[in-house]
Amino acid sequence: MKHVVVGTAGHIDHGKTALVRALTGVDTDRLEEEKRRGISIDLGFAHLELGPDLRLGFVDVPGHERFVKNMLAGAWGIDVVLLVVAADESIKPQTREHFEICRLLGIPRGLIALSKADLVEPDLIALVRLEVEEFVKGSFLDGAPIVPVSVVTGQGLEDLKRALAEVAAATPEKDATRHFRLPVDRSFSLRGFGTIVTGTLISGSICPEDEVEAHPLGRRLRVRGIQVHGQPVERARAGQRTALNVAGAEPREVPRGTVLSTPGLFRPVRHFDCRLELLASAKPLKNRAPVHFHAGTAEIEAEIRLLEPTARLEPGQTAWARIALREPTLLLPGDRFIIRMFSPVVTIGGGVVVDIAPRRYRRGEQPAARLSVLAGGSIPERLALQLAETRYGAAMSQLIERTGLMPTEIEKAAEAAGVVVLHDAGPWLVSSNVLADAAARLQAALAAYHRANPLKPGMAREDARNLVLPRAPAFLLDEVVKRAGDVVAEGEILRLAFHRVTLSEDEQRAVEAIEAAFRGAGWTPPNVAQVLSKTGMDAGRARTLLEMLLRKGTLVRLGEELVFHANALAELRALVTAHRGEKFDVARFKQWTGLSRKYAIPLLEYLDRERLTRREGDHRVVL
Repeated sequence: MKHVVVGTAGHIDHGKTALVRALTGVDTDRLEEEKRRGISIDLGFAHLELGPDLRLGFVDVPGHERFVKNMLAGAWGIDVVLLVVAADESIKPQTREHFEICRLLGIPRGLIALSKADLVEPDLIALVRLEVEEFVKGSFLDGAPIVPVSVVTGQGLEDLKRALAEVAAATPEKDATRHFRLPVDRSFSLRGFGTIVTGTLISGSICPEDEVEAHPLGRRLRVRGIQVHGQPVERARAGQRTALNVAGAEPREVPRGTVLSTPGLFRPVRHFDCRLELLASAKPLKNRAPVHFHAGTAEIEAEIRLLEPTARLEPGQTAWARIALREPTLLLPGDRFIIRMFSPVVTIGGGVVVDIAPRRYRRGEQPAARLSVLAGGSIPERLALQLAETRYGAAMSQLIERTGLMPTEIEKAAEAAGVVVLHDAGPWLVSSNVLADAAARLQAALAAYHRANPLKPGMAREDARNLVLPRAPAFLLDEVVKRAGDVVAEGEILRLAFHRVTLSEDEQRAVEAIEAAFRGAGWTPPNVAQVLSKTGMDAGRARTLLEMLLRKGTLVRLGEELVFHANALAELRALVTAHRGEKFDVARFKQWTGLSRKYAIPLLEYLDRERLTRREGDHRVVL
């Protein structure tokens, strides 16, 4: 079944609630004060099934100027606006304000009901129709059906239902495959159930036992049960009026203005960049002007900071702006919002969120070009821009948080944007240009290293990363090595493929002399410095030759200046293995080997590390 949310709009006492009651049989005025005063104060909800495949969910909003903030809380998630204009009064102040709110929120379609048609003559209805047509000319309601109705006589109600069905049929359904988001418009406690929250599910879907995250509270809640239009369901989908029974918070902790979302994906923001429109009826808006900010069901005090070199925004104009919120709220690029003056509290404009991770612009830098891409560019263009502003790319989770896009959308755009997706790293996305540049710099760095250190096999991997990709994630170096075709990785060493260590005759003699000195010493190795001093090489070259033998495994270092020949250690292992199962202490080991404590202790620790022995107090056991 297709679900479409219809929101009423119009001036106070123009018959919005009565019309919804006539269409659905539901009185949406639920508060005692509403019934006593005969006006809508808060949001009301009802539904109407127009055939087996179409259900309309109605959000009835108050028309009084004092309750426009409540109207705004209900308007954000609607698909179709039902603008109600009383035939005996025509267009009034809140008619205009509600219409402008719907236009600023980007509601794509709607229809118009000329209510109280029984109170006026047909000629006056025709005149009001002309006035309404002129009023909406050039807007999203230009050409929309205009239906005279009367809840008293029933005139036009069937015509209105047919018109609603036609408009709803042309309305695309909200996307249930996207990330789950539900702005809360009511929260209360129900005996036997606990906390109940309601709202219009604007994207994604939700099932019982799912976990959701409440923003800005930052707490994860468990969904115990779900109702759609009063009926329990196993899944609620985007476009449906939804009630969730949640565990993990009291009603006061998830008030109107809270947004529920898929856990772990998003974070609330205090600053964002936007395209801001000031209504033609508003006064000029000064830079850093305070306003009331409305998005979703939230109302927050905010400050407007114009990003263009102007002291104020003139009526009817648009501009790039940064909005600073007094309290955080969950927003994503593409979300619409409304701003209202502090005093008098009237609607003065609105806009669309462009960037929820705004950068700090340098003096003289013009943000318009950058924000134009983020506002109107394709997904590949936006992705390329955002990654160009990072040094080494970004995790998929960071891009989802910043854009609200699905992983499949980002991956599809990556190829067109020249972006590489590293799936084994999170995944991680990085520009192919960054990798190519790093590969060229790595090749140059290794070539310079080989020239300066011809006796060394290559550069340590960590040194290469610090030189070529400082403070980058370690896995990026692996990708760079893959792309640098003539770079070879050997354990923790990187070298160019053509590099080989070639010894001169005197270097070869020195290597042989070093090895012979340690081989002949057995389990009582000589002083390293003394051995190197006898090679005839300068200290640096001699030390390099020693390191070569250590890397090859010919020599083994057991301490800073304690080096053994591998043959000596092999003989020691054979000696100890012959005593398998025996328990011994240091004194017994010294008897086996004839060694002093100076050498016995380091060798015993070596045997422990090699898992040939296991220490048990003051003794060891041969394994």
